[in-house]
Amino acid sequence: MSTKTKEKDDKAPADGEEAKGGKKKILIIAVVALLAVGAALYFFVFSGSEAEAAPVEGTVLTLEPVAVNLAGGGYLKVGIALQFTEAAGGGGHGGAPDGSKALDLLISQFSQAQPADVTTARDALKADLQKKIIEAYHHDVMGIYFTEYVTQ
Repeated sequence: MSTKTKEKDDKAPADGEEAKGGKKKILIIAVVALLAVGAALYFFVFSGSEAEAAPVEGTVLTLEPVAVNLAGGGYLKVGIALQFTEAAGGGGHGGAPDGSKALDLLISQFSQAQPADVTTARDALKADLQKKIIEAYHHDVMGIYFTEYVTQ
């Protein structure tokens, strides 16, 4: 035997050692794979149960239209309807929903608007008003609708 062959044989692990190293690697890969599968199952099974269900539509309260003087001159006659959630029930203490908060927010928002804003940024103004109304009614209102919208 040459010295090169002998050095190679000395550095080469015995058959039993090689098998142990291969089994350890397979075991580690299997554990990591099981952890990944477990995490995925937890995410898909348990995270969905914590999400709130979408609110169910309840009563719609149509409010009388109001005329609002705009900041830059002119006026806007606007009417809205409030879409309450089914869970909100009557929405007020006497059983009938109360629209006074919504009208107050509507007047406050549109009285500060310019005439150009109420014609060009109508959707943005509505989205902002809807957000304020939903917060004011503690999420008992799920949406608003314009029933009338006239500018001059």
